[in-house]
Amino acid sequence: MDNLQNEPKIAYFSMEIGLCAELPTYSGGLGVLAGDTIKSAADLSLPMVAVTLNYRKGYFRQRLTSEGWQMEEPVTWDPADLMTLLPEKVTVPIEGREVTVQAWRYDVKSPGSGGGTVPTLFLDTDCEENAEEDRRLTDHLYGGDAAYRLKQEVVLGIGGVRMLRELEVSVKKYHMNEGHASLLTVELLLRSKRDIEQVWDERLVWDYEAVRELCVFTTHTPVAAGHDQFGYDLVTRVLGDLIDIRVLKELGGEDMLNMTYLALNLSMYVNGVAKKHRDVSQNMFHGYAIHAITNGVHSYTWTSEPFRKLYDRYLPGWANEPELFVRVDHIPDEEIWNAHQAAKQRLMQLVKERTGVEMDLETLTIGFARRAATYKRAELLFSDPNRLRQVGEGRLQIVYAGKAHPRDQAGKEVIQRVVNRMQEVASEVPAVYLEGYDMDLSACLIPGVDLWLNNPIRPQEASGTSGMKAAHNGVPNFSVLDGWWIEGHIEGVTGWAIGPEPKEESLIERHDEEDLADLYHKLETVIIPTYYEHRDAWIRIMKNVIGKNAYYFNAHRMMRRYVTYAYIR
Repeated sequence: MDNLQNEPKIAYFSMEIGLCAELPTYSGGLGVLAGDTIKSAADLSLPMVAVTLNYRKGYFRQRLTSEGWQMEEPVTWDPADLMTLLPEKVTVPIEGREVTVQAWRYDVKSPGSGGGTVPTLFLDTDCEENAEEDRRLTDHLYGGDAAYRLKQEVVLGIGGVRMLRELEVSVKKYHMNEGHASLLTVELLLRSKRDIEQVWDERLVWDYEAVRELCVFTTHTPVAAGHDQFGYDLVTRVLGDLIDIRVLKELGGEDMLNMTYLALNLSMYVNGVAKKHRDVSQNMFHGYAIHAITNGVHSYTWTSEPFRKLYDRYLPGWANEPELFVRVDHIPDEEIWNAHQAAKQRLMQLVKERTGVEMDLETLTIGFARRAATYKRAELLFSDPNRLRQVGEGRLQIVYAGKAHPRDQAGKEVIQRVVNRMQEVASEVPAVYLEGYDMDLSACLIPGVDLWLNNPIRPQEASGTSGMKAAHNGVPNFSVLDGWWIEGHIEGVTGWAIGPEPKEESLIERHDEEDLADLYHKLETVIIPTYYEHRDAWIRIMKNVIGKNAYYFNAHRMMRRYVTYAYIR
């Protein structure tokens, strides 16, 4: 079919893809990164096709009670409103049944100044041929138990490869974005086995090298528990005799089927998403060559409207050549500040509409928004309410957002504690927690604050991309030295570090007291005085984050490196 068959493609597989808020097929950073990858591929006219699942009930819609407890509501949407259902269907084996898979097509057209299109296939089992339980397999992102998750990965990996073949798409490389897609290697092995049996001796049944030459793998998870593993009893129950279990044990681990090991063993190129994450991954998975192409964000998507207009005037072509951000000094300081204030005014209005809290345009505003996982330490800023009042009374206001996974009790408790602490200090330091964090809210919140906060436990932030989005809007980072910020940080130039320098070894580092003391100290003695008393110096930092951070930490640079190091090999 049109622009699926015209040239060999990079087939990009991801469990979640975030393209826009209207498509609720993502939960957070991993999916939004996948969406940015696809948008940059379109801008650069790269021959790519993307494959994911069509979650008919989305992730979830977040509501917060007055006490700060997260409640989940289903997302209602109709893919037919936004996508085209293709007539082609395939089947995948699940628990001895042949489950039918259909695909919805959504064309991602270049959002920037490029002229490309990336067809994106959303796989769906809600077909009349299937039993009711199988029709529900693609309802929920990250829902259900281990069996539900494994079945979804069968649909994504095995079903995705079969759908591409059914559509007669010629694939040059298969790119697995995390281990969720690793079962695509099983389908490639099965095809290589069939081909070899037709041509060569039966002794050469499994052609691992042929599959490796086709596969690229990006790992995002610096914590062992975050890598999908399934017991072989479950694997046998779900896959049946699709493939010899001895092959899976050889490639994916003797005791459990580890999807990351499966991908590592069958990929020609393996990538970590920051230099530090490469080192952490190398330490977790000894003996594998792991490279580092640091993540980037799609510049046009994450630049606010006031800054888009500013860049169009002074840096024409910036959307497709973010390298032009090095010329940011051509933009007058006053216009940088006015563009930021326009973005900030939009956030202030949204805060008032959603919470009734009227924030002040002239007050230094801190932003923090990410998944409410315990390692991200969302409550660190509020750990000492009296000290926060002392530092921030009349000088700070705070805006937070972020969801916890529905089954993450500890994450929900983090949100509740943050909300309660906000209420404690609100009379001296206005603070709000905005519910329903999604791409639209992110695009308003990040450009609208003055300072972007990030303080995870080291080294558990694989990369982090919200700070890169902040940089595209001239918002400095105030962050722990982990993930991308190790590479982007220049103290007092592009922002400020929290706590000590990272150690060379990749062990988990807890510096809660030291980090907290440094956070309050720098706010009180450096950041707040610079903002209020040295506006010219603050605008200089704003320009630096555009010219030194946004210039480099963008998805166009990321994709060009994937092309050079992974795709054309």
